[in-house]
Amino acid sequence: MARHVSFGLWYDFRNPEPWRTPFEKLYEDTLDQIVWAEKLGFDSIWLTEHHFCEDGYTPSPLVIAGAIGARTKRVQIGTNLLLLPLYDPIRMAEDCATVSLLSGGRFNLGVGGGYVEKEFEVFGRQVQHRPSLIEESIEILRAAWAGDTITFSGKRYEYADVRVSPVPETPPKIFLGAISEPAADRAARIADGFLSSGYVAQDLYVNGIRKFGKNDKDAKIYAGCWGIVAEDPEAELDRIGEHLRYQMNQYILMGAFGGPEQTPLFETPEAAVENGFYEFWTPDEAVHKLVTLVTEWPQIVDVHFWAQFPGEPIDSGSRRIETLSKHVLPKVRAAVNR
Repeated sequence: MARHVSFGLWYDFRNPEPWRTPFEKLYEDTLDQIVWAEKLGFDSIWLTEHHFCEDGYTPSPLVIAGAIGARTKRVQIGTNLLLLPLYDPIRMAEDCATVSLLSGGRFNLGVGGGYVEKEFEVFGRQVQHRPSLIEESIEILRAAWAGDTITFSGKRYEYADVRVSPVPETPPKIFLGAISEPAADRAARIADGFLSSGYVAQDLYVNGIRKFGKNDKDAKIYAGCWGIVAEDPEAELDRIGEHLRYQMNQYILMGAFGGPEQTPLFETPEAAVENGFYEFWTPDEAVHKLVTLVTEWPQIVDVHFWAQFPGEPIDSGSRRIETLSKHVLPKVRAAVNR
């Protein structure tokens, strides 16, 4: 049976002070890069979200998704991931329906629980309520996109006689990210697929699919890949290493790995690579790694790579995108999508 794996690019639109460029130019140049990447044959574009970051980490991925939908023709557009507990689900249903309609049904909603305390405080949410916020929101989103009149009373939300209009002609799929077993079980139970970052918790998700009596074919993984492909990996590390160190250290400071008390900041790019998610591959190594990955994980339906690291010039990321499109993806597709 033929198998199709999509390949895409992942964006956070960060613009750190050491390499700051006008935000309007950053957004314009990045959208131009996405249009070009679609022409090169990439299948998907993924957006992520955080708030109140000095470097402008994407706070409004749905707005950007709409802009991408207006500029592109074919690529699937998704979030990996959007912080669902911070949103009113009815308002989210309206915005996602609008993006779906604008993009011709090419938008899917990937969500997660989040972990940054300040984000929850500012938006009037509590971190410990994440499970119920996510479960209730997903139930409400699906009812809204089906055109149902919603009367709902739960732990977190109450609505009486509400109907979203217009509804999407192609309802977005809902993907859920997780790193713990309970969260991975939730993804297996209520989501249309699983978002991974660095392949973390994929095994927990697949086990959850089986635990809830679903068929293995029901498991779908959308994998955020931290592989960096270059003809000369050592030279590439020298060129972009400080951007990688910045990215990983900012995640530590935000609490992604328990905070700097548990995970010290990296002092060198080499340390960030050795102890972070990053892997450097030549094109031939990338072909081998990716074919092995999707063979060992038949549940993977999409693999997406960081297009730009924080503060990296657009033309720098574009060189890797072109290398992937010309020297890696055709060979992987030939081996896998057959």
